Amino acid sequence: MSQATMPHAGGIDVAAIRAAARNLKDGPVTAGYQGDRMAVLAMLNDALATELVCILRYKRHYYTVTGREHASIKAEFLEHALQEQEHADWLAERIVQLNGQPDFNPATLLARSHAEYDVCVDVQSMVRANLVAERVAIESYRQMVEKIGDSDPTTRHLLIRIMAVEEEHADDMRDLLE
Repeated sequence: MSQATMPHAGGIDVAAIRAAARNLKDGPVTAGYQGDRMAVLAMLNDALATELVCILRYKRHYYTVTGREHASIKAEFLEHALQEQEHADWLAERIVQLNGQPDFNPATLLARSHAEYDVCVDVQSMVRANLVAERVAIESYRQMVEKIGDSDPTTRHLLIRIMAVEEEHADDMRDLLE
């Protein structure tokens, strides 16, 4: 057995490591990637669409809430919009890492989004719509995490990280319900 095919004393497959070092065109996607890359990319693009719709909904609510008595709710909407933007950025970055193309096409956002846009005008309806959307996002991310399993630990970790923030958002919206 040559040294290149011999497992390292720590159980590391040296041949696989050497192969990963040679195939540069795939960037971070090595031959050892266990996920169904096309299915993961489709899930991530749907999650991206969901985050983009959530940004738009929160921004609309932020700009349409009026009155000094709603200042804290207005601030919460803006904070959530900014966090949803961060999620969208993380998702787009992961899509590119997996050699995919992030889909920002505005013509198909609503069809691909798990959450809905909202045009209500009273504050409590806005809060309720955002709570519903956060619960939808939480369940969507939970299902994605379950589907990915251990096949793509980086994507799984990202989705869990986003889901934790969505749970905080749902808690915030629940607290704002009258």
